[in-house]
Parts: sequence; structure tokens; C-alpha cells
Amino acid sequence: MKPGNPKIILLTVILLGILAAVGWLFFGPFQNQPGQGKGGRAQQPAPVEVAGIEHGPIALKRTFSGELEALAEFVVAPKVSGRVERVLVNIADTVRRGQVVAELDNDEYVQAVAQAQADLAVARANLSEAGSSLTIANREFKRTESLLKRGIASDSEFDAAKQTQLAKQAQLKVAEAQAMKFESALESANIRLGYTQVTAGWSGSDEQRIVAERYVDEGQTVAANTPLLMIVDLDPIVGIVFVTERDYANLKPGQTVTLTTDAYPGETFTGRIDRIAPVFRKATRQARIEMTIDNPQHRLKPGMFIQASVELTRVAEAVIVPEQALTERDDRTGVFIVSDNGQSVVWREVVVGIREGGRVQVTGQGLTGRVVVIGQQLVNDGSPITIPVDAEADAARRDGAGVQ
Repeated sequence: MKPGNPKIILLTVILLGILAAVGWLFFGPFQNQPGQGKGGRAQQPAPVEVAGIEHGPIALKRTFSGELEALAEFVVAPKVSGRVERVLVNIADTVRRGQVVAELDNDEYVQAVAQAQADLAVARANLSEAGSSLTIANREFKRTESLLKRGIASDSEFDAAKQTQLAKQAQLKVAEAQAMKFESALESANIRLGYTQVTAGWSGSDEQRIVAERYVDEGQTVAANTPLLMIVDLDPIVGIVFVTERDYANLKPGQTVTLTTDAYPGETFTGRIDRIAPVFRKATRQARIEMTIDNPQHRLKPGMFIQASVELTRVAEAVIVPEQALTERDDRTGVFIVSDNGQSVVWREVVVGIREGGRVQVTGQGLTGRVVVIGQQLVNDGSPITIPVDAEADAARRDGAGVQ
């Protein structure tokens, strides 16, 4: 086409008009003075959404990931070797303190008891014989002593009688020692026989615990101290988390903890911080925190993953705005406050404090009424606004629910 073609001129004019309109829509509100457009014309009100400013308590919380552990656990093992005849409990069974949980083949130990009883019987017979011999030796010594005084017995006869008496006394002591030895052997044999009845015993005030693991079955031959069962205490249960230096100083024994676990979605459990490690692990630069959680129904199990929330600090009376209301202007943080007539906004710089679930504590001047939560990029200090009817009604409902 030749230059000056009417179609090209028309297309150029239309394109320039579209570009001008788009530029005014995007840049006009920021180039005008508050409330005024170029040439003194009024700026178009910017559509925004607002929310009420709250006044009330807010808490700083931290949530840590961790897992559950049993309060106490121990492995039940026999003190003697033998073949397992019966295992009387299984996983998840409740056991009482001192309850027999397994039995070993005891034939060998019964025979050992019988042998010890026989040995003791022989030793007691020898003791009785030694006692009788000493009695006879004592009588003979007294008779010889009497005859010596009367001049009938000689000194050599008296010495022989004395020596016999002393020998019988020594034999009696040896027999007594032998009897004590075999009594001890019999007691040891009975103890070993008793070890074939494997019991679950523990210290502490709780009378019942739970079987967590079973390691053997009937018929297996086991050596002394071979693990048979693991028994745990599940009430209370212990939660373990690890924290960094940032949160360590804010945690104290006795603080309340709220826990959740994937096993029970939507349900919370309450516990308390019980122990705080005095050292940090070098590999992770984290410290171990132990929490105690009541678990009377044993619903919580060792090994479950948990989310533990701890309230670190609380402000009883704070100014709270939605996190969406925070706006950056010239490297400063602030909010746009809606005027009393609801037709313009005022910029207020704030200092941000505690953040809690989309709510933020702020401090500053003139923080009352409502704040802009959507549309901040369209306004400046003093800019006119318009609030959609639905947004206005929603803000009114929040105000009626106690938001100031």
C-alpha cells in the first residue's frame, strides 16, 4: 500500500487509543495526587475489600515434628538355658507384675534338685554320725580324767582321750560345713529350677504393662539371657521432638503441649514438657525435648509421628489485623485504614509482632476501624475507594461477631 493510505491511518489511530486507555487504567491512580486526577479531575475510586481490626489475645506458637516413645521398656529373658515349652502371652497382651510369661523344659533342673537333696541327706547323716562320735569321745575323756585324778589312768591314756575328743570336734565341724554346703547347693538348684518359669518383673508404681514384641516360639532352644519378649509401659507415653536454638530458650518444663497424629485426624491430645536436654547435638545443632502425654486407653503407640504445638508467649490485649492487610511502601510495613465514611484510606506504618494462623499483632498510631485486605496496590495515602456490597456485608458480620 502507498503511504498515506486511509486504512493504515485509521488502524494507527485505533491502536494508539487502545494503548492510551490501558495506560490510564494501570498508571492513572498512581500518578494523580490523592483524590485528584490530572487537570484537577477527581481520581476514580479503587475497588477494595476490607476487614475489621481486632482487639484481643494472641499467642506465639511453634509446631515441631517428632515421634512417640514408650515411657519404659525392657526385654524379658531367661536366666538359664533350655527349650521353650510355652509362651503364655503374645503381642498386645496385658501382663501383671510378677506374672509367668514363658516356661522352659525343666527336666534337667528337676534332676539337679533331686541330686542336691540326696547330697544334703548324706551330709546330714555324716553330721549326725560326727555328733554321736563326739558325744562318745567326750564321755571317754571325762572318764579318763576321773581315773587320772584317782591315780588309776596314766598321763598317756589321758592325752590319748583328749586327742580323740579334739579330733571328733574337728570332724563335727567338717560335717556341719558339708551340710551347709549341700543346703546351699540345694537352694541354688531350686532357684535354677524356678528360673524355668520366666516372669515379668519391674520397678515402679504401675501394676500392668503391655507386650510389645515376641521374639521366640514354642520348641526353640534358647541360651541364658536370650530375648523372649519386650514389655512396655504406655501410660503415660512420651513424645520426643528436637528444637533449634531459636526456640530453645522459650521452652520450659511444665508448658502445655497440644499434639496431633495422622492416626487420629482432627483429634488433639494434651501433654506437658517434662524434660529439656542441657546440650545440643553436634550433628544437627538441636536439643531433645521430652513431653509426657496421658494415655489411659493406650490409643497412642510408640513410633507414631506427631505434630506438637507449644505456646511460647501470649499477649492478652493486642491489636490484630489479617496478615493480608500488611503492605510494603518505601521499605516500610504498614496498613491502609478505611476512613469513617468508608470513602477513602489512610496509610499507617506499623510494627509487626506475633503471627498466628493468618492473624498478625501490630502496633502503631490510629489503628482502629477497618483495614484494606485486597486492592492495596491500587491505592495510596488518601486515595478514594469503593467497597463492594458483598465485602461490606461480610465486614459488617465480622464487626457484629466482636471485631472492632
